[in-house]
Amino acid sequence: MRLTKFTDLSLRAVMRLAVSRQDEPLTTREVAEAMDVPTAHMAKAISRLRHLGVLETRRGRGGGLGLTELGRHASVGWLVRELEGEDEVVACEGDPPCPLRAACRLRRALRDAQEAFYATLDPLTVTDLVQSPTGPVLVGLGVRRSD
Repeated sequence: MRLTKFTDLSLRAVMRLAVSRQDEPLTTREVAEAMDVPTAHMAKAISRLRHLGVLETRRGRGGGLGLTELGRHASVGWLVRELEGEDEVVACEGDPPCPLRAACRLRRALRDAQEAFYATLDPLTVTDLVQSPTGPVLVGLGVRRSD
């Protein structure tokens, strides 16, 4: 299974925020620069993650982005499911619809494979993802403000 670029970007943002210092929150622009992606793309990911309750945003001086407790302890499987949506691996009902849809065994097999993929991610938390050696690499990606 292949994740969308949006999900990949969102997961990388969450991982970067998981290792940021709480007394020095990052901005959307800083996370985008650290991940080498356009700020507009990162802003969309940040908005979705905020809507899911995974991160919070604070405005003004000393403001920025921070993970919530849910964000730190969220199951990666849950997070990927939420970011990917309910779409199936194949589009049997597309335009035109697949002529095999009424008697196809592939659709069910792919749905089962998709669920097995998510189930593999279920025991992992965001905190698990940033353990060494990943965490120190993520910290090194940060662009610090010079206020």
